Amino acid sequence: MRFVTVEHAGREQPGVVDGLEVALLPHQDLVVSMGFAVDALGNEIAGAPRVALEDVKLLAPLRRFRRDILCTGWNYWDHFEESKGKREGQDVDRPEHPTFFTKGPDVVIGPYDEIAYDPALSAKWDYEAELAVVIGKTGRSIPKADALDHVWGYTLANDISQRDLQRAHGGQWLKGKSIDQTMPLGPWIVSADEFGDPQDVRLQCLLNGQVMQDASTKQMAYDVATLISELSFGMTLRPGDLLLTGTPAGIGNAREPQVFLGEGDEVITRADKIGELRNTLAYRKLA
Repeated sequence: MRFVTVEHAGREQPGVVDGLEVALLPHQDLVVSMGFAVDALGNEIAGAPRVALEDVKLLAPLRRFRRDILCTGWNYWDHFEESKGKREGQDVDRPEHPTFFTKGPDVVIGPYDEIAYDPALSAKWDYEAELAVVIGKTGRSIPKADALDHVWGYTLANDISQRDLQRAHGGQWLKGKSIDQTMPLGPWIVSADEFGDPQDVRLQCLLNGQVMQDASTKQMAYDVATLISELSFGMTLRPGDLLLTGTPAGIGNAREPQVFLGEGDEVITRADKIGELRNTLAYRKLA
């Protein structure tokens, strides 16, 4: 199934894409839907009102978060290596465990929305295409063998980052990745049963039509099951939690010469099994 949140008839509503139609669910949001068994959801979908997909606006599939967005850094070794010597004195040894951080939920925008851009805030806007995991089952200290059973589905994100803000605040990533209205998410959540193996997905990022990132999730340093297991060690994960799984090589900050985003640039994020995000940077006063 492909789960969406849409704007229709002046209201937000969760739904399921069925061909060229959207079956509208009666729940408040998709997190509520996660509590329903597959059979129960199937019955609701069968009797749900339907609208044409072309007649609705696709919003970010997740709209309400009970915590910050969970993120993974340096999860492709080629990305870790490409940035060596370019972290402005903040280089570290290759980590022996996944590197986690969070970003504020107000970053989230829809799959085709404009990315808010303010050059007064940062001179180094960068792109990071990422596969994102939606947790659907509560768990703590989850064994790796059981980790994928806790996944409700998969979606796409672009972790737009401000590199100079990262460096200016001690090298930690929260500030340089939490700017409002900057992280496209969607276009839908593909259910885990339909998605299949998360370690066999081609991920791409295009900037103004040029391919900047092109990799397989097979290249992850730590696979999705390992990420969930290690993140949940002593820490409860709950339905609706969103986990970004890291970005591959090709970021603008590591290129020679460097490539940073500016007003009017179009960023496309693609993954097989999911689809694409298509977003343009547009000026918003943020600073």
